Amino acid sequence: MIFWEYLWNTSHPPALVEKALDLTLSNLGLEYLDLYLVHWPFAFKEGDALFPMEDGRIAFSDDDYVDTWKAMEKLLLTGKVRSIGISNFNKQQIERVLANSLVVPAINQIECHPFLNQNKLIKLCESKGIKITAYSPLGSPDRPFANPDDPVLLEQPVVVGIAKKHGKTPGQVLIRYQIDRGIIVIPKSVNQERIKSNFDVFNFKLTKEDMDALQGLERGNKAGRYVPFSATAEHKHYPFNDEY
Repeated sequence: MIFWEYLWNTSHPPALVEKALDLTLSNLGLEYLDLYLVHWPFAFKEGDALFPMEDGRIAFSDDDYVDTWKAMEKLLLTGKVRSIGISNFNKQQIERVLANSLVVPAINQIECHPFLNQNKLIKLCESKGIKITAYSPLGSPDRPFANPDDPVLLEQPVVVGIAKKHGKTPGQVLIRYQIDRGIIVIPKSVNQERIKSNFDVFNFKLTKEDMDALQGLERGNKAGRYVPFSATAEHKHYPFNDEY
């Protein structure tokens, strides 16, 4: 079993990074994590609240993610983490981390699915030795902030048609899509039957025609993103304003 967790946005100051890890280890009853990720490149005002508020808005901090990453690197010397990574970092942010650090992130965890295939970001990361983990691979159908007119990825005719062809569910097709691209995929479910179904993806393979059809669903960085975290869009380190 692999244990991984995130460094949250309120613990970006370098002096807080190891303290946040120690609290996580204590809460989980573990001596170390296999992987520890900087959850977002932007920081919130430090404190106990996950979403510190001021005047009805999230209170931001100017902490630099490069300084946070340098503190993450030091964790490797403690034995409390086996590897470190990033999440939701864009091209410019990745290149800036690499230019100012000693350790290449093991992982960049990003939203990734056929509406947002992330081809350019994946290619960049692979060229730097950074593995990709895809979150929201099913299009986050249960997200509480969904709009009624948002397109449902699981119901797209292309996805449904490929699923019928292989005798699989649309969800299994979307998971297999990532596997066939060489991407680590982390579908989320609290339903026992769906969890079992999500694992039943190793007895079929998508054809080139299937993959091309799924790639053709791409909608771009803005229209294709289900998890834009819009409440943070004014932060100077917000990652989704760039092309990728």
